[in-house]
Amino acid sequence: MTGISTTWRARSTARRAANSTAMDRAARAGFAARGVLYLLIGLIALRVAFNEDGGKQADRSGALAEIADKPLGSVLLWTLGIATAGMALWRLSEAAFGASGPDGHKAHKRLFSACRAVFYGFVAYSVLAFAAHHGSAGGGNSSDRQSKDFTAKALEMPAGRWLVGAVAIGVIVAGGWILVRAVRRKFRKHLKTAEMSHRVRRTVDVLGVSGGVARGVLFGTIGVFALVAAVRFDPDKAKGMDDTLRAFTQTSAGPWLLVAIAVGLVAFAGFSFASARYRKT
Repeated sequence: MTGISTTWRARSTARRAANSTAMDRAARAGFAARGVLYLLIGLIALRVAFNEDGGKQADRSGALAEIADKPLGSVLLWTLGIATAGMALWRLSEAAFGASGPDGHKAHKRLFSACRAVFYGFVAYSVLAFAAHHGSAGGGNSSDRQSKDFTAKALEMPAGRWLVGAVAIGVIVAGGWILVRAVRRKFRKHLKTAEMSHRVRRTVDVLGVSGGVARGVLFGTIGVFALVAAVRFDPDKAKGMDDTLRAFTQTSAGPWLLVAIAVGLVAFAGFSFASARYRKT
């Protein structure tokens, strides 16, 4: 009985922590951090479209390098990493105890939260690792190099081509899911729309739809390149975020397709900042 009582108290304490003000603030800090990263990636992508990127990568490593170049850059990097870790912790609490809303306790919702916790945990680790090695040779690898390295190692495994293909299809499906949810404005149910004025609500709608469509197209295209790498058994065909964004300039639309995607990423940054204020946690 003592063991059961101890377990119950531990679980009750964990649940209270998940619903605490501190967890709420951690989630909001995480949304703000996500907004900073997407804002910088979008602005770098705009510079890429007009050949003014100055050698910066249009991905997370490029965004972090942009921050590192600013006054108090190291402090900002550590703050960003800790805030992103807060997002991962909040998503983990959703996986453990359920998200807000009437269907937040459903198994698939908790599974999605667990996947997001892993994703943001990885992002937090990469940001903190960049902060720790800022100024040294280990300052971080581009998404393009990471994508090619991962694909090459995966293809060397037994049934590696099928593994890469499965991951690629998963990324393509995820991109489509992000796009469709954005167009259908599914994000509204997670926001405190009653606290918004009519003008703010319309602005958030525009940011959420355009930002979600841009992210969906970007992730879906990354998945297509990974699928090509699997089919051709060539890791060099895989592309990270930077190479994928640059590939948009090679279409018949010239740089303007990349401009549209970049503006969408900036819009998603704005939506993330709005989520930091209005998200239900």
